[in-house]
Amino acid sequence: MIATSGEKAVDGGMMKRQEPHQPITNYIDVPSIDEYAAKVEKLGGKVVVPKMAVPNYGYFAVCLDTENNVFALWQSDKSAK
Repeated sequence: MIATSGEKAVDGGMMKRQEPHQPITNYIDVPSIDEYAAKVEKLGGKVVVPKMAVPNYGYFAVCLDTENNVFALWQSDKSAK
């Protein structure tokens, strides 16, 4: 886990690539995975990994934009199970 200090912390994580061509995945903090996943699809993107829980932290979903770039949505929720 990576955290910065300051007025508002920026959290994140880093790991070794599991495959030589594994892309970087940027996570976008959203108030609702369900709402924003629907927006992704409405605008022509795809949800390739549906909403999944990270217990005690929140939820994420992995998406592709219209040019096949990978990104993920993140919703903080300490009650996630």
